[in-house]
Amino acid sequence: MTNQNVVVASDRKSSNIGLKITVTLTNSTLFSGADSKALPAPGGGFITISRKNILRKPTDTTDQGGNKINAWVNSLRASSPTRLKSSIAFSPQTEEQTSWIARHPSALSKFEEIVNASKGKKIVMFLDYDGTLAPIVEDPDRAFMTNEMREAVRDVARYFPTAIVTGRCRDKVFSFVKLAGLYYAGSHGMDIEGPSKKRRYKKGDHGVLCQPASEFLPMINEVYQTLLEKTKSIPGAKVENNKFCLSVHFRCVDENSWGTLAEQVRVVLDKYPKLTLTQGRMVLEIRPTIKWDKGKALEFLLEALGYANSKDVVPVYIGDDRTDEDAFKVLRNRGQGFGILVSKTPKETHASYSLQEPSEVKDFLRRLVQWKRLSLRQV
Repeated sequence: MTNQNVVVASDRKSSNIGLKITVTLTNSTLFSGADSKALPAPGGGFITISRKNILRKPTDTTDQGGNKINAWVNSLRASSPTRLKSSIAFSPQTEEQTSWIARHPSALSKFEEIVNASKGKKIVMFLDYDGTLAPIVEDPDRAFMTNEMREAVRDVARYFPTAIVTGRCRDKVFSFVKLAGLYYAGSHGMDIEGPSKKRRYKKGDHGVLCQPASEFLPMINEVYQTLLEKTKSIPGAKVENNKFCLSVHFRCVDENSWGTLAEQVRVVLDKYPKLTLTQGRMVLEIRPTIKWDKGKALEFLLEALGYANSKDVVPVYIGDDRTDEDAFKVLRNRGQGFGILVSKTPKETHASYSLQEPSEVKDFLRRLVQWKRLSLRQV
């Protein structure tokens, strides 16, 4: 077995926070029934990445008197599920929707187009969790996937290298998925563990470990405790610790209190300039200010599999949230693979195709498995 490490070098002049990415790969097959390659490490097994390439400029959350908070609240109100459902239920398909669907057609209706472009190449699957494999629910601790979806993901992983890429804590999402033969990239890709080579997943039994924000862990925990205290007076607010990032859920918060909640979060983060605040689906996300996201995680995993510069690989990324756009953008820039957005409504996206809901994701995965089985029989 060969152990290889990726170390992110620390630049003491720019910051006192050091970053380290550790990768452990084996020469044995990482996926059951799937080909894989070890990450080549030049110069004795170490890859050094300049620190300036991973640090991100802190985001200004104040924006002169909280204007950015107000803008977020207005945006959230406009895109809230209640208002979207209302507009969908009572409005016929508009010209805008028709145009959007033409530019981002259903991955099911264009399935043959997708697989024809994949013939003779290696498909690598990347799947978001919430809103993609499981429906969005009021209580994030009850975002369970169906057994049918689990079977579809398990079957896909038998034929294609497969990763779950989520903003959730890696251990949390594994407790939902419960499949050992996958990569799990939690905390928006800041916590990556490779598939267990055994049928049962055990902590520490991994093929790859990547944690580029490990030095931020004490800070994240400190902010988590502070936010728990600050938000407990707002009914319905929930702060979730995703290890290397935090989520402040307000799906169950009265709309009139959204601004108050966002302001409390902003006040806390004013003391932590090395953390940044972004917006997701009914959630505020708090992350370290490093240049690492789901797109970086996708690139890292492709490199770990030996496909960094390969022309014979087709990455397929399926996701529903703004954070998935980083991965869609990477695929666009590579001119390789397909991004598939899960959404019932038109929205700006770098994805090539669309699916409306998790049930369609399940149907797409099943068709992909059927196509692969048929192609193997014809060989």
